Amino acid sequence: MRIKSFIVDAFTDSLFKGNQAGVCILEHPISENNMINMAKEFGFSETAFVVHQQTDVYSIRYFSPVTEIPLCGHATLASAKALFNEFPELNKVIFNTHFGQVLEVFKRLSHIEMFFPVHETEKAVLSEEIKTAIGIKDIINCEYNKDHNILMAEIESSDELQRLAPNFNVLRSIKSSFSGVLVTSLSSKPGYDFEYRYFWPWSGSDEDPATGGVQSFLCRYWALKLNKTILKAFQSSSRTGSMEVELKDKKTIIKSNAVIFLKGEIHIDV
Repeated sequence: MRIKSFIVDAFTDSLFKGNQAGVCILEHPISENNMINMAKEFGFSETAFVVHQQTDVYSIRYFSPVTEIPLCGHATLASAKALFNEFPELNKVIFNTHFGQVLEVFKRLSHIEMFFPVHETEKAVLSEEIKTAIGIKDIINCEYNKDHNILMAEIESSDELQRLAPNFNVLRSIKSSFSGVLVTSLSSKPGYDFEYRYFWPWSGSDEDPATGGVQSFLCRYWALKLNKTILKAFQSSSRTGSMEVELKDKKTIIKSNAVIFLKGEIHIDV
């Protein structure tokens, strides 16, 4: 089987920034074993596998090199970018995820808009050993999102957020039932409302460069805290990433862009 494949930098207007995703456009579904092996071969935090269903509707599944992921923002954006590039007549794509989410994505003149669900959080506690391993001193608030199985910790300063240097060897040695820890703060950057970083050595890479799926709960969290419905978010990883997010009609709207780095074909036996 020949599979159209792409490497896409998502949540950026420039190559070599944002978050890299592999995208595979399949004519027919393939085995989970093949998908996870291909995700390992790509080596990115996620690789997306899309299959055409009807008109502008596609199924989509996301795999890290370790496991299947229920929802991924940057791989959704990367997949939409690849499809819009392959089929210029498309202005909208509907993705049906393997876990029952329906995602609408629209091509605009200057950006791509993704309509994601809104997810709630509940109060939680971040253990002292994980705090120490990440390098967090004090937490303003800690919440848990069950849809992504992620703990979120708000800290005081975006400068502190930028300086965090987790010990990932220690983190990996800590037994954890959740997928990762998201650390967030108010932004000190002009034009931005909040910043965040995402660490998930238990189920993916050490740190995700630019994460969109978490906006399904992070946007709601900051919208309620700041009493705003439209916010600018900055991910202060080494590659950085940015997006505008909006809470509207029980949807999280994520607005950003992506750049295609590579297009090719994968040849596998199925």
